[in-house]
Amino acid sequence: MSYELHVERESPLAFAELAKAMAPAGFSLCDQGEILVGDEPRPVAHWRERVVGRPSSDWDVAQLVRLAAVLGGRLLGEDGEHYYLRDGVIEVDGDPIGKIDQILVEGPAAW
Repeated sequence: MSYELHVERESPLAFAELAKAMAPAGFSLCDQGEILVGDEPRPVAHWRERVVGRPSSDWDVAQLVRLAAVLGGRLLGEDGEHYYLRDGVIEVDGDPIGKIDQILVEGPAAW
């Protein structure tokens, strides 16, 4: 089983609102609730009354950080850790993962 991250918001978004909010940032939402992103669309999360992802690469984490920002929410891990972007660097509770631009250029190579 992989580690789960989810987007937490003050107020939940309905399916149609979610699709509309994500589209300008390049995300798309399939009828089954799968959230896709990229030139060759790749799933990064699912909508199950909230946005949930099981990242398999830093690229996935970077996309989830972007998605949380687009939705006006916070990206949290199973154990409550907070993933966020500060000065172009993705951090987890203050520990850097890497520069978001570099991670996104590298693509979705698995860990």
